Amino acid sequence: MEDWTQTLGTAPLLGIAAAAIALILILVIKFKLHAFLTLILVALLTAFVTGIPTGLIVETAVTAFGGTLGSVALLIGLGAMLGKLVEHSGGARALADKLVDVFGEKRAPFGLGVASLIMGFPIFFDAGLVVMLPIIFAVARRVSGNNVLLYGIPAAGAFSVMHVFVPPHPGPVAATELYGADLGMVLLIGLLLAFPLWYVSAYLWGKRVGTKYVLPVPGFFGDVDQDQPTNPPRVGTIIALLLLPLVLIFMNTGLDFLRAAGTVSEDAEWFQVLSALGESPVALLISVLVALFVLGTRRGEHGTALEKVIDSSLGPVASVILITGAGGMFGGILRASGIGDALASSLDGIGLPVIFAAYIIAVVLRLAQGSATVALVTAAGLMAPAVAAGGFNSVEVAAVVLATAAGSVFAGHVNDSGFWLVGRLMGMDVKTTLKTWTVQQALESVVGFAVVLVIFYIA
Repeated sequence: MEDWTQTLGTAPLLGIAAAAIALILILVIKFKLHAFLTLILVALLTAFVTGIPTGLIVETAVTAFGGTLGSVALLIGLGAMLGKLVEHSGGARALADKLVDVFGEKRAPFGLGVASLIMGFPIFFDAGLVVMLPIIFAVARRVSGNNVLLYGIPAAGAFSVMHVFVPPHPGPVAATELYGADLGMVLLIGLLLAFPLWYVSAYLWGKRVGTKYVLPVPGFFGDVDQDQPTNPPRVGTIIALLLLPLVLIFMNTGLDFLRAAGTVSEDAEWFQVLSALGESPVALLISVLVALFVLGTRRGEHGTALEKVIDSSLGPVASVILITGAGGMFGGILRASGIGDALASSLDGIGLPVIFAAYIIAVVLRLAQGSATVALVTAAGLMAPAVAAGGFNSVEVAAVVLATAAGSVFAGHVNDSGFWLVGRLMGMDVKTTLKTWTVQQALESVVGFAVVLVIFYIA
């Protein structure tokens, strides 16, 4: 791909991308073609039409597919194992009962969302969501029996808000470094922004869609086992198990925060060891092994019985993993086609105020090629010289960082692997996912930008 140069302009590439997205929606919604097959087919067709060299099409598609699966498959697989152990032991039900006792049935979605906000501070979006799913499902089953979105959207939205706006998550940290912003100021504004933004875009929206779209709890690890123990583990034990990956991942994200702040050196051996232990797949693997002992061996389950419990968690999530990988393939083909570079060059110098330009560039890039990270980094790279030359104070620069982050999350749809992850894990079809999750992401983006804009102009 290094020797190939895209000759099509921005307008044709945008037209091809729009046609490809429309084709996916038609095939999945109207003709009921399986999403996995649809995404692969449209990805390959898009590669041909955009002029990617024929000999490189399959290699490019497989690389994008594998790149997505490299993280997603491990996170979902290990998360499903941990969730199944928690559910099988009766721990999910016990924790769900405790949450409902504390917050009440009507406030249970609020309680789940607040818990997810706290968990979402150090843990990445996809890992956090997978770890919380058995609790979300258990609460939904305990309170309503068949209304997963009422509880799932506030929790998923909480992880999204923290992942997009709050360091030490990689997006805001990367944008902070590109803009030369004060990391502490970005963290402070991000934390002040997180709760009201979540309340409006995820909690209130989740209550609305939960009333409009009543969906049953999916059968990944939320089904009640017939042989579920009658003596569930203590709630404190389950909370400790859920906090274990949180603490381990915080080592990684916290150290990266300190590295970006210039406090520690990434070349130190202790830094590298602790960072490796805090990588999401490693943290989840350690947590699964601990859960096997605490919820299995120590409670009298051994060998084949535990193996069957673990094995039963993988089959239901196989479709989610493959569809998410195929979504990553489609997004990867769009990026390889050069649409991001073409858009970036066309949008550069559009003459808007810096903070508006940063947001709009990130929004357009997000809609066109799917990846929030690519949209954020590209937009920040384009706007960094203008910010550096603008004479802005530390609060204004931090506001530009968060405005760019807000644009990068706008309206995730079928070219975003996260769209498929959320939709499939919560048992939604494509149309429902567009009406619920895509709109939630748009609300999160617009409301977040509006608040940051006020901060920028009063700073």
